[in-house]
Amino acid sequence: MRTALVHAHLVPGDGGPEVPDATVLIEDGAIVDVGAGIEPQGAEIVDATGLTAIPGLVDGHQHVWQAGLRGAGADLSITGYRDTVLPRLAAFTPEDLHAATLLGAAESLNAGITTIFDWRHGALAPEHTEAAADALAAVGVRTLIGTPEVSGPDQALAIMGPEIDDYDRAVRDIERGRSLGVLISFHAQGACVARLHADGLLGPDLNIAHLNAMSEPDAVWLAEAGVGVTMAPTCEAAIRAAAAPYARFAAAGGRPGLSTDTAINGPAGLFEPLRALLWSERVRTGEIVPAASFLPSVTVDSARAIGLADRIGTLTVGKRADVLLIDGFAHLTGDRAGAVVTSAGVENVRHVLVDGRVVKRDGRLVGLDLAALRGSAQRIGRPPVTAMRAPEM
Repeated sequence: MRTALVHAHLVPGDGGPEVPDATVLIEDGAIVDVGAGIEPQGAEIVDATGLTAIPGLVDGHQHVWQAGLRGAGADLSITGYRDTVLPRLAAFTPEDLHAATLLGAAESLNAGITTIFDWRHGALAPEHTEAAADALAAVGVRTLIGTPEVSGPDQALAIMGPEIDDYDRAVRDIERGRSLGVLISFHAQGACVARLHADGLLGPDLNIAHLNAMSEPDAVWLAEAGVGVTMAPTCEAAIRAAAAPYARFAAAGGRPGLSTDTAINGPAGLFEPLRALLWSERVRTGEIVPAASFLPSVTVDSARAIGLADRIGTLTVGKRADVLLIDGFAHLTGDRAGAVVTSAGVENVRHVLVDGRVVKRDGRLVGLDLAALRGSAQRIGRPPVTAMRAPEM
């Protein structure tokens, strides 16, 4: 099957030049040609006149199961999160997990997120795992699933890690992941980096989320080893009152990806974390850092951080056809990337394609009813918000 997105203003997603009046030619789910002056012979035409084409957004660290709790922890600290949110998963039935996963994946897709690294807390019973997998397949979002036990393709090993678990056990987990040849992911603030470096354990098959306490030497070691780093600017500010260490890592040559992380204190979508990063860098430097330079953090850099940059993250020949068509900027002749970073929102996401298949058309998800999904997940959000506040330590 051939599809052609025609007359789009192309933003490739890797910082390369924008191309006005471009065509993206898709065949069997892959981009086979892109640029101006392409003749889309025999293709189904999607008219993108006035729209901006960018790569599908990549959420490099999301706990999808928490979608039914959105907004329930507006003032929750990290201590409260650990005490009141994480234990909730143990009470989930397979039906609960299915409903929550359906909602989280659909809300992400609606916001232009075409790839999710679904980081799951704890080992689940087989029926829970199957329920979540069925929900993700039904939505059609591209997913990398992080679980404590890897049993199939498109999975990563999600471990407690050396700052939460016993260090020696964490090392064994890393070695187990390497024997399986999969991505190994864990949460950390940064205290473990020097020891992992000294023990020769850093490498491009590691993905570390957060790292707020990353030091300058840590940043150099991580960047030199090619470790994937995923940051969550809005979640960190909300739950830790901390800034993401973007500048420190970037100065060392690193290219961090971004994530939504948790639903308890933020919206579905990457536009807000993206802007939070831009604003914090402008405040930190006192300079108008170019907005467009941050777009790769939710496209190719985020894909690279979870080991998928060879498949997604740019609108270039050979990549899978994960594409957003965004409205609202037809009056601009250039710097659409900067406009997307500063001004786009879920309401601007007009069409979404995953693997060349249209999953959102004319501003509405195809075959999914968000209102109904939210209704089905309501029971998961109980008890009410007052029960999700924990005393400060």
